[in-house]
Amino acid sequence: MTEQLRLSPGDAAPEFTLPDSEGTEVSLSDFRGQSVVVYFYPAASTPGCTKQACDFRDNLAEFNDAGYTVLGISPDKPAKLAKFVAEEGLTFPLLSDPDKTVLTAYGAYGEKQLYGKTVTGVIRSTFVVDPEGKIAHAGYNVKATGHVAKLRRDISV
Repeated sequence: MTEQLRLSPGDAAPEFTLPDSEGTEVSLSDFRGQSVVVYFYPAASTPGCTKQACDFRDNLAEFNDAGYTVLGISPDKPAKLAKFVAEEGLTFPLLSDPDKTVLTAYGAYGEKQLYGKTVTGVIRSTFVVDPEGKIAHAGYNVKATGHVAKLRRDISV
């Protein structure tokens, strides 16, 4: 298995600008001075990704009250993200990274185990970026179910 880039607390968070579900460009630097939860997921409207997105939606007030903005990133095109946002009533930005540049920069795309086979794809991962733009928390291969509750415990939200 090829060694992949992994970010660790203290690393500079890779900068990005990606379109959201409406096609509006969103940059990580827009949130400088705030804490940002950036989570990467494989595909909109799939069971695990829907569960995870709804968990973030249902806990968004607590994250926001604690000073965190939540951003979700997947390889889906903005039109698919817009449908996902509408279907699930999502209330935070979902960003489109179809060429997987940002996914790769965060180490959230590459070889992973899926049902005992090595495949290349999106590695479900979550990062907390501090107000200075540094990684405060990095989680790779997170589980869709229960992840938001664990993250809240990890960062005391």
